[in-house]
Amino acid sequence: MTDASLTVAATRPAKAPAAKFLSGAFVPRLIAGVTILALWEGVVRAFAPAYVAKPSGIVMAIPKVIVDPAFLNASFVTLSAVAQGLAIALVFGTMIGLLIGRSVVADRTLRHYVNGFYAVPMVVVLPLFSLWFGYSGATRLATIVFSSLFSIIVNVADGARAVPREYVEVSRSFRAGRISTLLEVVLPASMPYFLAGLRLAAGRALIGAVVAEFFTAIGGLGYFILYNSRTFHHNEAFVGVLLLAGFGVGFDMLVNGSIRRFMPWYRRDEAAS
Repeated sequence: MTDASLTVAATRPAKAPAAKFLSGAFVPRLIAGVTILALWEGVVRAFAPAYVAKPSGIVMAIPKVIVDPAFLNASFVTLSAVAQGLAIALVFGTMIGLLIGRSVVADRTLRHYVNGFYAVPMVVVLPLFSLWFGYSGATRLATIVFSSLFSIIVNVADGARAVPREYVEVSRSFRAGRISTLLEVVLPASMPYFLAGLRLAAGRALIGAVVAEFFTAIGGLGYFILYNSRTFHHNEAFVGVLLLAGFGVGFDMLVNGSIRRFMPWYRRDEAAS
């Protein structure tokens, strides 16, 4: 670079944080959101019955619903079941995924079964779970685990296969055992695949919990939404839908924050999005 270009670059004013914020993705997202809400409000007011949910009615229903003990209890029951089922799926899914990804015998033995169960809709297995566990929270937990387990297995197995051979050879040169190599080399190297599976598993776990509550009519957010929908309280029901959506968005933000904090080298080009 010439001295003149260096002088121009040095004297060029830095973009203010507010200007950078507005020039990013916030403004298009805001415009799209306002447009969707306006169309929703207009179409419902023009063509739908009065009890159909619309943005203005949902906003008015939020203060009443969020202090309702039935809503608070339903939210706690569903989200705690999702957290419990997701934790179980993470432990077993990670172990099975590492086994399939690093063992030829395990891959040939289990891969087709895992892919088959991964493609099975959770609605198909719900009648079986309700017969085995009854119309209780155990059916919901089993559905959550089934919904999220295979997403983790498939992604962790792909990540374990993608680990460069040089990493494993270096660990063996330091006389590391198989378990140490799996936990200290293979698993950290396949972390991007693990995080992708975790995102999919969280969404599928939430869907599994709600579908199980729809089917078995046990207490939770799914039953809260179903009951209010059938009693024509659509605005109140949609508050539960918003909570589910907020949980999904919050979990995704938590994963992205963890990536930026502990894995700054991963997907660095997407940090500004």
